[in-house]
Amino acid sequence: MLRNTERYEVEGANALWQIYRTVSRWKGVRNFICIQFSRYCPSLSTKNWIYRHMLGMRVGKDTAFALMVMVDVFFPERIHIGDNTIIGYNTTILTHEYLIGEYRLGDVNIGSHVMIGANTTILPGVTIGDRAVVAAGSIVHKHVAAGTFVGGNPLRVIRESGEDDSAHLS
Repeated sequence: MLRNTERYEVEGANALWQIYRTVSRWKGVRNFICIQFSRYCPSLSTKNWIYRHMLGMRVGKDTAFALMVMVDVFFPERIHIGDNTIIGYNTTILTHEYLIGEYRLGDVNIGSHVMIGANTTILPGVTIGDRAVVAAGSIVHKHVAAGTFVGGNPLRVIRESGEDDSAHLS
């Protein structure tokens, strides 16, 4: 299924040169400082407080962000994460894309009890269902069904929801 993004055309220089027409400089600076502090902060509860109260993200109970996680600087409020989810080391969660002739915005919805492996990139407009697992180093460019194990670039299903685990032992 395609990602859910809103598209906005721009004229003239590429969309990134026009960033401050779409987001306040001060919001960008404030968010950058908060995010950089959170990336190195060892306290999970402090990180979650910053994400919820300073950046406007919806972060569920007992969700854990590992060291060096990079959330979207310009639109972090478009990130929604359920309860008891782990976001692995150095993962990037984007809610915007600035391209040559347009920019795109899209919410990222990550369910509850989800495991995101280290060094994963999650692109704007995707939903990752409850109890899904995303392998380390993956590029999440499309929706991930609940309970599914996915990985790679391009992203592919490794195990479907509800498959018998004993069939994968060998």
